[in-house]
Amino acid sequence: MTRSLSREQVFRVFSQEMSEIVVDLVAESMRRDFRVLLVGGPVRDLLLARPVGDIDLLLEAPESSLDVVGEIARAALPASVKVVEYGRFGTVRLEAGDAKLDVALARRETYRAAGALPIVEAATLEEDLLRRDFSVNALALDLSGGADAARMTVIDPVGGLEDIAGRQLRILHPKSFHDDPTRALRAARIGPRLGFGLDRRTRSVLRQALDEGVLSAVSGDRIRREIEKVFTDAACGLDPVAAIRRMSQWGLLGALDSGLVLPSPAVLPLRRLGKAVARPPWRSSRFRPFLSGLAIWLAELTPVVRQRILRRLSVRGDAAERVMGFARFRHRKLAALARARGRGAVDGLLMGIHEETLHALYAAATPAVRKQIFRWAAEDRREKIPVTGADLVALGLEGPALGQV
Repeated sequence: MTRSLSREQVFRVFSQEMSEIVVDLVAESMRRDFRVLLVGGPVRDLLLARPVGDIDLLLEAPESSLDVVGEIARAALPASVKVVEYGRFGTVRLEAGDAKLDVALARRETYRAAGALPIVEAATLEEDLLRRDFSVNALALDLSGGADAARMTVIDPVGGLEDIAGRQLRILHPKSFHDDPTRALRAARIGPRLGFGLDRRTRSVLRQALDEGVLSAVSGDRIRREIEKVFTDAACGLDPVAAIRRMSQWGLLGALDSGLVLPSPAVLPLRRLGKAVARPPWRSSRFRPFLSGLAIWLAELTPVVRQRILRRLSVRGDAAERVMGFARFRHRKLAALARARGRGAVDGLLMGIHEETLHALYAAATPAVRKQIFRWAAEDRREKIPVTGADLVALGLEGPALGQV
């Protein structure tokens, strides 16, 4: 099975600014006899006619040093493009205004132990594709054919095109989940978003890897980053509940903590949160949907389990306190909002609430209270009260009278 895409189709995924960066990068790479390729998820999504999210480019420069990507980027691009290097992994991020682009060196990876970060060396394109998580992400398009190349043939060394047709995720070797156990969490997220399941062999290998405790060796930071995407990917159409249910069905939740489940009262609020991430109900400052989702999810579990999970995910400080206290806060605040009469009373109840807690509260509320929260968040909180408590004190009011006013 082969497939090709037109150059116009491929370059449509780049903004005008990004397209200029890619053309310059390709020209400099070709001058040095290197190839630049579009790889992974963007190729898969182009073939599925889905919106393309983060874009990754690959530079094939076998036997080069890991800093060759940064060297080529600096030689090819104007000084206005910021080049951020991650030398240990042969990766750079290119930033020009709102345009951001990741370029990595084609590489091979070796692991000292299950769950450890890899040791990286320059390699060929095929070696790079063979180290990837799933066959549908081991696809590439060569951008180095020049402006006259009307079509680009998909490079598919492992049968990813057939797996796209069969709507399945398939690992590339039996130790895949040992090399990177977070691939299991990624599958639970990618699968529902694409409408894909695990092939039979992959399910069997996953069960065996979990029985061997592979997730226990992974740091809380790495696990948290994967679970964060369960909520941020709602902007790409993922239902957070579908991803969490996959994690539960596959035994991933129990492998993280024996008390971690998806309680049925959390299902509808989590779905509402996902919809709010996809279509924000009001303009808000940037917030982390993960913390809103975690607050909703864990509110139905015991405080002891809540605390254990926050430690496992390396959630600390003020964020951990807000998640820990959300169950009680939610009960008290929603009851008060249900009794509130008038927009001033609602303003008094909601003023000062952290944005992540506000979104969690909105998702957990009844329709009437959601309407109150929406109106306050979209309209009233931007209004400034003409007289403050300090003004009244300056006028000489004190005691019970001040409280009443």
